Amino acid sequence: MTVPDVGARLRANPVAATIELASVLLSALLLVGTVALLFGGLPIGAEWPWLSVVVIGAGIVLFWTVLVPVYERSLQ
Repeated sequence: MTVPDVGARLRANPVAATIELASVLLSALLLVGTVALLFGGLPIGAEWPWLSVVVIGAGIVLFWTVLVPVYERSLQ
């Protein structure tokens, strides 16, 4: 697949491309956030950063494993 083919596919499905790009960016931010929290030490008294990482990660997983397949089945 060449670069122009990828561009044509992205232009054909802009919503899907936006959702996938947002998922990749969120995953990268979660990785950076997790590494930063690990270097910060144990969470004593401030659990909200770890909770936010877990909740955002669970949201991404639920989106791709539940909502996307349900939507695709509704199109058929």
